[in-house]
Amino acid sequence: MRPRTPELCVALDGTDRDWIVTAATALAPEVDWLKVGLEAFVAHGPPIVGELAATGSRIFLDLKLHDIPATVKRAAANVARCGAQMVTVHAAGGPDMVKAAVEGIAAGGSSDRPLVIAVTVLTSLDSAVLAELGFALSASEAVIQWAAMSASCGADGVVASPREAGLVRQAGHDDLLIVTPGIRPSGEAMDDQRRTATPAEAVALGADLLVVGRPITRAPSPLDAARRIRAEMARTP
Repeated sequence: MRPRTPELCVALDGTDRDWIVTAATALAPEVDWLKVGLEAFVAHGPPIVGELAATGSRIFLDLKLHDIPATVKRAAANVARCGAQMVTVHAAGGPDMVKAAVEGIAAGGSSDRPLVIAVTVLTSLDSAVLAELGFALSASEAVIQWAAMSASCGADGVVASPREAGLVRQAGHDDLLIVTPGIRPSGEAMDDQRRTATPAEAVALGADLLVVGRPITRAPSPLDAARRIRAEMARTP
């Protein structure tokens, strides 16, 4: 399930369809995945997935499904028909919901079904914010616990910050695909991310798929920025 070498995904977070399609077409030769998030999907619906898939990149549909199990199962079945190769659900929805998502994807897709990836703790949160929300676990503890639960429910992988990727690997989850947002090249601003790492650090910690947004899409030359991040991914920190 895990790729032989770490892969790069660019997050096309926006609403302007022309910008999304133009960016996807320009970046397709240099990236492995294109991420479609809530902004684009709500604005343009399932057709945007097929339009971006036509560039030749695999599509990561990041909807973070989170509802009662029956609703998530039906939604996941619909998502499986969109043409994406990977979709997200929130691990915080609990084991029954994650299992329902896996069942829904299987029911709605073909034999080549999308991968189900469970989101652990968002990279915009940290232990202090979790405590404010009433969680007794630290961010690291929550990631490890939710990753184990998600794996037991049939999820193919998890979303975890680079800082927790190594902990998930140390916990024995060698087969889980680890998707890591919060990637910031050396010298880049953190923006709204709290638990970040450079591309080289994330790879060294065990990340499989690095998700990068603004450092690529807001760069003067997004294609050159993607190439620089690929070069950083190949370095040992």
